[in-house]
Amino acid sequence: MEQATFAAGCFWGVEDVFISVPGVVSTRVGYIGGSRELPTYHDVCSGMTGHAEAVEVTFDPALISYEKLLDIFWQCHDPTQLNRQGPDHGSQYRSAIFYHSTAQKLAAEDSLSRLNGSGQLRGRIVTEIVPATTFWEAEDYHQKYHQKHGGGCGF
Repeated sequence: MEQATFAAGCFWGVEDVFISVPGVVSTRVGYIGGSRELPTYHDVCSGMTGHAEAVEVTFDPALISYEKLLDIFWQCHDPTQLNRQGPDHGSQYRSAIFYHSTAQKLAAEDSLSRLNGSGQLRGRIVTEIVPATTFWEAEDYHQKYHQKHGGGCGF
């Protein structure tokens, strides 16, 4: 199994996108890329910790490639919006790929370059491609939120 970590706005909706993809074994939402240890949702929402709301995806590379996960990531949000997605704004909602290996870094950079050059987007991609740091799992009530409470983000 391998991990992939993506930030693309509200983690509830991003988890919705990945949770049912064939080859994805599990997902969990949390916080990554910031300075505070054991951040809470309240801490991250303050904008003072530097964390992004993110989804950690555990996947079977024999069933789905990292490149396919990247394609899904690009399609589930607007990577040209800086620190916002829809009504959510702040650095915690930034677009970011947190890579776990050199191969993931190169694949992410290649996919970003291809998408930027494709003419499919109205602006330039602002997505960060950065090394994965400690992933702090969000509070239980955030896990599988839309499955528990209904709704969805319409991706």
